[in-house]
Amino acid sequence: MKKYYIITYGCQMNKSDSERIATILEKKEYRPALNIEEADLILVNMCSVRQSAVDRIYGLAPKFKALKKKNPKLKTILTGCFLKEDKQKLKKIFDAIIEKNNKLFSTKPKREKNSVAFVPISNGCNNFCSYCVVPFTRGRLFCREAQEILKETKKAIKNGYSEIWLLGQNVNDYKSKITQISTQKNIEVNFAKLIKMINDIPGDFKFFFTSPHPKNFSDELIDVLSKCEKFGKILNLPVQSGDNEILKKMNRNYTAQEYKTLVKKIRKNIPDIKLSTDVIVGFPGETKKQFENTVKLFKELKFNWAYIAKYSPRAQTASYKMKDNVSLKEKRRREKMLRTLIKKQNE
Repeated sequence: MKKYYIITYGCQMNKSDSERIATILEKKEYRPALNIEEADLILVNMCSVRQSAVDRIYGLAPKFKALKKKNPKLKTILTGCFLKEDKQKLKKIFDAIIEKNNKLFSTKPKREKNSVAFVPISNGCNNFCSYCVVPFTRGRLFCREAQEILKETKKAIKNGYSEIWLLGQNVNDYKSKITQISTQKNIEVNFAKLIKMINDIPGDFKFFFTSPHPKNFSDELIDVLSKCEKFGKILNLPVQSGDNEILKKMNRNYTAQEYKTLVKKIRKNIPDIKLSTDVIVGFPGETKKQFENTVKLFKELKFNWAYIAKYSPRAQTASYKMKDNVSLKEKRRREKMLRTLIKKQNE
């Protein structure tokens, strides 16, 4: 019996993709290996968000070489999010490289036996933030049919999953149609309407979602979430910077003040919500004064937690052409400063 082993790096979307890839492999009569040493096929689902994530893939080469000495029939496959430049170099490490596409959504996921079910609602992104490779690795925005999402969610709840995570690179860009049974007419479904439909599914569960964009986090969405008793009251709202000039260079399409106003509106309507954010320190040209604006925003908004990343240039992005002129030492100092601040605020 042939056995497979999947290594998954990166976001929840990649984890969700791996669940569907597992189903495909099992249809080809592979069975899961308990560890990498007993596998006949190793599939790596990679992430390209930061260069450090890509470097981890190169680090697998010696391991694969040693495993192939023990098992000459071992096959290694790479999939996931990768740039064309990386793909050419990684061909030397893997026996095959397979690009994912949106047909993967039609495959039933082989979920882990826990309480969490990942349900992707969209893939790709149209925003082109200047530091982000997603439009180049996952493509432009693709939205699943609402009926398909509801069907998968209902099945997960029926199978005992009590946490439903709706996934997308920018979930509040979601748009689809659904046929109303009574009139047989197509109804436009945006993210707020989809959320309400999820909330109305019978069962004992909570739903969450990631990731939204502040620029189009609508009043309608806030109103719907405030009325959804099954919403888990946890929200990650990436700010990326507290300085307007840096936000403009990032192509984020909002100001720091607009972000603060949005957060205050969300907290007013959903008082018990726990709010986290994403931030990048050391973006090209970010001065100490501009970083201090991010510190001020953190002090004012008092996030429950934050995901802090040191900027790293990625090929094909607009920021790749900008001079990466903040030293690694300074990036680390800024990262540590924000981490310390968040910790103190939540003690």
